[in-house]
Order: sequence, then structure tokens, then C-alpha cells
Amino acid sequence: MKMSKEQEKEIQYEEKKTWRRRVMDYLAITLASAIYAVAVSLFLDPNSLAPGGVTGISIILNRITGVETGTWMFAINIPILVLGMWKFGLKFILSTLYCTWVTSCFTNLLVPLGAVTEDPLLATLAGGTLMAVSLGLIFKAGATSGGTDILIKLFRLRVPHLKTGVLFLITDTVIVSISAFVFKNIDTALYAGLVVLVNSLLLDVVLYGRDGAKMLFIISDNPQNIVKRLLEDLDIGATYISGRGAYSGKEKQIVLCVVKKHLFPKAEEVVRQEEPGAFMIVTSATEIYGEGYKSIFSQKL
Repeated sequence: MKMSKEQEKEIQYEEKKTWRRRVMDYLAITLASAIYAVAVSLFLDPNSLAPGGVTGISIILNRITGVETGTWMFAINIPILVLGMWKFGLKFILSTLYCTWVTSCFTNLLVPLGAVTEDPLLATLAGGTLMAVSLGLIFKAGATSGGTDILIKLFRLRVPHLKTGVLFLITDTVIVSISAFVFKNIDTALYAGLVVLVNSLLLDVVLYGRDGAKMLFIISDNPQNIVKRLLEDLDIGATYISGRGAYSGKEKQIVLCVVKKHLFPKAEEVVRQEEPGAFMIVTSATEIYGEGYKSIFSQKL
């Protein structure tokens, strides 16, 4: 069936919008990667602060081997990204691979500039803040920084009863503890733990202000595909609500779900990939009780 000129123009317009959005996303990722590199090379690494994750491991290995921190960051991420590509697909990994490569390059390039400050508290606050800003930009661009979040996601497929937050806490605690032995300084390890805390708290503020979580109402012609992705890819529960279109009179299944703040960009990306024309309402949810959140009984004790 031959398309009309109006349909062809609409398709061309949508393609241009898609490419424009991709270019803007990659520019944002590049800027964010540079900011992350500044945090590592000018604040954390010179002060021997290893704040968990691949970055912390890379800083520790730099001291042991002498190989540049940025090089270690990229080298460690390669097998992790291969695993992620095998499980989650090439499209999921491409932006993360680009982010990892640019961050590693900037990290090595900035090393000759040396430390901006040798005060460990100032380095902790500045480094943690810059990391939060950079990660917020990366998540908003639909990418990830790779590293342990992919490993933890893979691990949870095997052991789903363990909470993501608990796994991150365990891995960061282990890496920070190792740094105390490598650097032979417990104060440095404690400051590194403070970097993790500052980054975690500020990342939420950068992404979503002070809201507790996001509640999504998704009206779609193919809600089953969206729900399947939310359940399998992000481990987010969802509920179908029956509805009827006021204008069309058609029966609709509305998807209701509550998303923790750090997962919202990925949930938004799932909806955009499965049905770009879906109608989605996003609102704030400050008090959430039930499985995966707070217990209403324990909060009242």
C-alpha cells in the first residue's frame, strides 16, 4: 500500500526527532562523563578515596599496579559489558560502552592536573557531589555507567529474594574496607564511605528532587508488552486497572505501578521503546507501604 505525502513527511519528521534526541543524549553523556572524570581525577583518586564500585576497585588497583585508574575502569567494565550484552542485548549496552570509554579517557587525561584540594573532607563532598550530578545526567540520557549495577542486576536474576539496595551496600562496603588495608589508613576508608553516602543522597535530589518515588499510570494499546518488560527487566510490580475511553468508548487496561526513583528513567525508556505513543501520567508518591517498601506495621511501632 502506497503512503501519502503527508504520511511520508510524518515518518521523516519522526526519524529526524529520533536522531536529534540521540545526538542530544550522547552530548549529555559526554558532558556527564567529563564531570565524572573530574570527580575521580581531581578529587577522589589524588586523596586515595575509593568509593565502591568499579571506580573504587580501579583506584585500589592503580596503587597496587601503577596502571592508570581510567585504564582500569575501562578494562574492568569490558567483561561486565559483554555479560550484559549477552543477557540484555546490544542496544542496552551501546550507550553504556560509550559512557565507559569516554569516562576512562577523560579520567586519564585529567590526571596531570593533580588534586584540586588535599583536604579529605572537601574532596569527599566535592567528589560525591560531582559524581551525583554526572550520574543523574547519564540516567536522564537513558544510559548507565556500567560497573557493578550490571553485575548486581545479573546476580538478582539468580537470587531474586536479595534486595538490590542490600547488594550495593555489601559490594561498596567490601571495596571501601579493602581500601583501608591497601592505603593503610582507616580515616581514608571512612571518608570513602562518606563519598558513597553523599553520592547516593544527592543523586536522588538531582534526578527527582525530594520525592519518595514515582507512581505511573500507563494507558497503552499493548499493555502486556510493557508490563512484561517492567517485570522481567526491572523487577517492578504492576497492576491492571480496567477503564473505558470517554471518546472512543473502547475498553482499556491501564497499568499502575510504583517505581523507585533510581529506576524511573529505565521504566520510562521501556514505555518509550514498547509504545512511543502511550499516554503516561507520572506523579510523586511519598509514602509507600508493602512488599519492597515500608511495612505499615513496623512504621507504627
